[in-house]
Amino acid sequence: MEPVKVMPCLDMKNGRVVKGVHFVDIKEAGDPVENAAFYQAEGADELAMLDIAATLENRKTRLEWVKNVSAVLTIPLTVGGGISTLEDIGLVLKAGASKVSMNSAAVKNPGLVREASRKFGKDKITVAIDARRNSSLPSGFELVVSGGTLPVAQDAVEWAKTCESLGAGVILPTSMDGDGTKAGYDIEYTKAISSVVNLPVVASGGAGKLEDFYEAVVKGGAAVLLAASVFHFRMLSIGEVKKYLRSKGIQVA
Repeated sequence: MEPVKVMPCLDMKNGRVVKGVHFVDIKEAGDPVENAAFYQAEGADELAMLDIAATLENRKTRLEWVKNVSAVLTIPLTVGGGISTLEDIGLVLKAGASKVSMNSAAVKNPGLVREASRKFGKDKITVAIDARRNSSLPSGFELVVSGGTLPVAQDAVEWAKTCESLGAGVILPTSMDGDGTKAGYDIEYTKAISSVVNLPVVASGGAGKLEDFYEAVVKGGAAVLLAASVFHFRMLSIGEVKKYLRSKGIQVA
């Protein structure tokens, strides 16, 4: 098994890092460049930067944010938000991202995942899958797009399998039920995805205490542990998370 990675996430709005609960109730959490440099120095293995308003505002990811943040990093940077064409992907990678994350655009046009994987390599293509509980779907999880505002009556777990077949390199599932709550990752949702794909799965949404990170790996099958609130508001450090995981016998990067 590959060592588990820790990945802080910078949710971006109006040029600042922000953090919400259930994708709303947004709070300010600082400067992206300062945060990025801080997390790298703390031992982050990767960093995510998500332009959370891009799709809702019907615009592209702001490339200057990518350039400014990537300039202070040597670790991989995954960028998402408003990426909907091969041209967008090329521009974001050229601005300094190591990987791109697609969500709404991939649901709207699944062929984009295949084309992007062929053109840029699957290791550069992450598909983010936001979901909420809905017992009418086979897995119990419904796909939600447009920054968590639009349920699409599609099974989120089936979509993960489709994304793998299209050439995605990483799956990033976020449970809207858990996002920002600090009540723990949605282990059931993470496991539902990790058990049907042979790709790295990023646990995302709801980390609040050290045990949550451990459970995401052991019970959820996650290979990468993404968190925002606990790191932004200095409730936990990356070093503490890694030390705890090691003490539990988990190999970390």
